Amino acid sequence: VFAVNGFLRVATGLDIGLSTKCVVIPKEMGMCHEIGYSEMRLPNLMGHTNMAEVIQKSTTWQHLVNTDCHPHVRTFLCSLFAPICLDTFIHPCRSMCAAVRDSCARVLLCHGHPWPASLDCDRFPGDEDMCLAPLTKDYKYLHKVLPKPTCQTCPAVEEFFTHKRVLEVFCDSNFAVKVKLSKKKTASEDQEYNIECQVEFTTQGSLLPYETQSMIQQWLLINEKCIERMTPTHRPTVYLLVGNIEEGNISVNQVYRWQRKDSQLTLATQKWRYHKCL
Repeated sequence: VFAVNGFLRVATGLDIGLSTKCVVIPKEMGMCHEIGYSEMRLPNLMGHTNMAEVIQKSTTWQHLVNTDCHPHVRTFLCSLFAPICLDTFIHPCRSMCAAVRDSCARVLLCHGHPWPASLDCDRFPGDEDMCLAPLTKDYKYLHKVLPKPTCQTCPAVEEFFTHKRVLEVFCDSNFAVKVKLSKKKTASEDQEYNIECQVEFTTQGSLLPYETQSMIQQWLLINEKCIERMTPTHRPTVYLLVGNIEEGNISVNQVYRWQRKDSQLTLATQKWRYHKCL
């Protein structure tokens, strides 16, 4: 939850006069709930004049928000699609746009979309004007900067292997995460997934298990084509994702199908605790 007042720069804003109205943020705009306010201006800063259009256009961005590609991505998008109901329009600052774009454009490209012209950062005011500014530079020092998931070709799912071969792979890897995937049954045509992660091991410096778990969830959301391939039905399927962290990027190199009848992965993860790599 972001406190809007914390972002405001003191300056003059654009007078919106009587041309807009306050409306409650609809339940269909899930990404703009719990952001510190419950009413928005219509038309919004994207030029949408009716709620049906707002809902249709904004829901296409929900997936990007779910990837958590930048701490401000939700605030940035909601300031445009659901601007806070004040006497003036509060635009996002150019610096906030640039920060979100620099982190999130790679995610859009992974899905085959460039950063849209409608979100050209040059259209937004500079930080000296009244606008939503990024948190202070101290933010990055107060919060651990985690490795970023990479957009990559989906590794082939391996179904036949020995525990000795898996241990060799473990020796060349930084993490192994057990993932349970299933499709959600939704009313919309958009595909959504349930993702449950359990860290089997992580050997990368000071990373904690929940941080590795979070990064794997982001990796799956960014590389959604992998989830599509790994969830052919609504029935839950379990995999072991093994990979490396190099130069601040996290990549998955091996995907193993974890079947109940197969004890090789279980044996490998049990032996790993005492295994000595060559």
